[in-house]
Amino acid sequence: MEILITALTLLTLLAAAILIGTRGRPARFFSALGDSLRGIWINRGPLFWIAASVFLALGFVFFFYASPATRIGAAQPIPFSHQLHAGVKAIDCRFCHPFVERSAHPGLPPVEKCLYCHNYIIANHPEIRKEHTYYNTNTPTPWVKVFYVPEHVQFNHQRHIKKEVACESCHGDVKGTDRLKGTRFQMGFCLDCHRQRQVNLDCWLACHS
Repeated sequence: MEILITALTLLTLLAAAILIGTRGRPARFFSALGDSLRGIWINRGPLFWIAASVFLALGFVFFFYASPATRIGAAQPIPFSHQLHAGVKAIDCRFCHPFVERSAHPGLPPVEKCLYCHNYIIANHPEIRKEHTYYNTNTPTPWVKVFYVPEHVQFNHQRHIKKEVACESCHGDVKGTDRLKGTRFQMGFCLDCHRQRQVNLDCWLACHS
């Protein structure tokens, strides 16, 4: 799906550029392009390889750093939308992540938690039927991990929630995003936040305990 979005975006931008550049007569572009390519191919000079290298480099940069696909989080086994549940329906994060206020780990919603609502809401939707299959086979929903903290770092959700640090501070626009984009948190991110809030910066007491 991400590749399709990126491809459609590229084609749309290319078509718009051609139409604008030829003042609504795209045939001119293709005619000129064909003549240029024939001339370059016949001569096979350095210009051809320079142009090809630049094109490939720009394509790489776009696909990996600027395309819409890079702003979409990992696909989950059940297409759960944070925007719908936390935003439109205004369901508190703690309903699905029940341990966030009293544990280092927030907890992930078990199958039973999903079916608490979806036994009655769109119960026969194909994706909800998957949850019933998980439940009937006593299989935990294989949620895909999105946020990563290095193993040598101890991040305590309880401590941060008690200090009224908003979820969005680390997890981005939860209420406005369907699939949260994954993040591998780096030390600089945490230090900047601690400095701004004027809180503990001690290595062992703060994070590496």
